[in-house]
Parts: sequence; structure tokens; C-alpha cells
Amino acid sequence: MSEVVRKRKKKSKIQYFTQETEDAIVAYNKATCFEEKERIYHKYIHYAFFKLTENIIHTFKFYHTEVDNIEDLQHEIITFLLSKMHLFDPTRGAKAYSYFGTIVKRYLIIQNTKNYKKKVDKAPVEELQKDLTYSYDLDYDPQAHDTLSAFIDEYVEYCSEQLFEMFPKEKDAQVADAILEIFRKRENLDVFNKKALYIYIREMVDVKTPHITRIATQLSDLYKEHYLFYLENGYTNFNNE
Repeated sequence: MSEVVRKRKKKSKIQYFTQETEDAIVAYNKATCFEEKERIYHKYIHYAFFKLTENIIHTFKFYHTEVDNIEDLQHEIITFLLSKMHLFDPTRGAKAYSYFGTIVKRYLIIQNTKNYKKKVDKAPVEELQKDLTYSYDLDYDPQAHDTLSAFIDEYVEYCSEQLFEMFPKEKDAQVADAILEIFRKRENLDVFNKKALYIYIREMVDVKTPHITRIATQLSDLYKEHYLFYLENGYTNFNNE
């Protein structure tokens, strides 16, 4: 009698971020009692956030951090996620896993880039050549994944379309367009010295420095307001102005 060979079943992946997790996040946001929020968070949400941060850190190789222990980094990110929990709105169509995953990636890209720059500034060239860990993905495409660049493109497009509504005076609009032109050509510019950029703008528009500063401040305020919204919500709201 021949022995039946049984094939071993592949272990299924544990689903740590499920519909139950999303429902718990909605319930957490609706709860008014602190103790109830604590109960929901620790029972249904904390583990999902812990695994989400862990997987994103290792999958995209976000290893340039200011902490030695990855778990310390995870707790830092989870604290940030908690501050954004109230912003999740399931009626917008986004799933909680995708929504919070995007926030985690953006947070880590900003921190990783900042810390890597510190390392580049301090490290000898030969050490940088040996460093193969600065990779968010094996198939990483900087243009596809550079959220800041994508935001800038939308920002410039919006400002260009609304130029004369934002700056009714012709000279103000010309200055604003000259500043936006720097953003449009940012990939080809070699100089980012503030004084050199002012000279660059004055070559395009014959105005004095205080005039440029005034228009730049207006554009900067709009930029900061919308970029903060973009980081917190994962989408732009230029058209809702």
C-alpha cells in the first residue's frame, strides 16, 4: 500500500490591517470618552499600525534615521499617525490601509532624505560609494515617487492659471510669473543662492528687491498652507480655494 504524500499548505499571510481595523478607526474617531478611545486603540488599532510601519520601513529600506532602534522609529511614526487619526474620512473613498500607508511613506521620505543629507555632508566620498542602503524600492523611480516634486508641479500649474486673479496688477503678475519660472526650470538650475535668484528674477522683470520679496512672500504663504494640507491628507485642494 503506497503512502500518500501530502503537500504542505503554504502559510497564508496574516492580515493585520483589515476591514475590522478600518471600522475601529471610524469608531475611535466617533468616540467621545477617553477610556473608550483607549480601549478601541489598544484592542484593534495599535498592532495594525505597528505592523504597517514595520513593513513600510523594511520594504522601502527607510534606514537613515536619527534613532538606533527601528522600534523607536515605529513608535515615533505611530505617535504621528495618532495625531492624524481624526482626519480619516471613509466617505472620501480612500481605504484606511492606503490612507495611513501613504502618510507613513511621506513621513519617512522626508525624514530619510533629511538624515541622508546630513550623512552626505559629513561622510567621506569612499564611504558614500560603499553605501547601498539608500533605496526606497528595488524598482524605485524618483520621478514617480517624489511627492514634493509632484506637489510643486500642481502648485505651479494652479498659480499659473490663477496668476491675474492672485496678482491683479500687471507688474506683480510679471514678478510672480518670474518666480514660478524658477520652479518650472528647477531641474536645470545650477544656482540656488538667494542673491543669485534675485538677480535672475530682476533680469526677467525690472523691479527692486523689496517688490520681489513681497510677491515671493505671498507665493510662499500659499505654498506652505497647501503643502501642509497635502502632507496631512494625501491630496491637494487647490481647486477648493
